[in-house]
Amino acid sequence: MLKGDKLMDRRLKIVIENCPQNHKCPAVNVCPVGALSQKDFEAPKIDHNKCIRCGKCSNFCPKKALVLE
Repeated sequence: MLKGDKLMDRRLKIVIENCPQNHKCPAVNVCPVGALSQKDFEAPKIDHNKCIRCGKCSNFCPKKALVLE
């Protein structure tokens, strides 16, 4: 994690070309505030109003499809 406000300056995004979209996204279940949701096998959707930018989902994603920028 980053120190101070640096983390809050970042925004979670999905890199579609890295997301296989062929299974349930395991990162959805690691979000402590439920900011990620998924319909069928589509790429997850981010609720930016809920996201606390903790980085758990981006650290958990083995394909690096979830990134904080």
